[in-house]
Amino acid sequence: MTTYILLIDWTDQGIRNVRDSAKRLDAAKKLLAGVGGSFNQFYLTMGGHDMVAVCEAPDDAVMAHFTLSLAMGGNVRTETLKAFPEAAYRDLIGSLG
Repeated sequence: MTTYILLIDWTDQGIRNVRDSAKRLDAAKKLLAGVGGSFNQFYLTMGGHDMVAVCEAPDDAVMAHFTLSLAMGGNVRTETLKAFPEAAYRDLIGSLG
């Protein structure tokens, strides 16, 4: 599985309907699980983004499908970061010679 970090921001519609946000999070978790992925961590954040999630998915196409599906709801915008675990980081740095 590949790890992704999602930086999530409410749209105007999303903040107007913020009371339903927890229900939408539950639906998003179910949607991602349905395509073979999972939410590992979720945070409400202060600062540059409203929320941050650490997720896993089988591949980039699955994550792209998931985030596009979220965007179609009109409540959030996402920025997706593909994350490399420490072991992969060390391998990459070590391969530089």
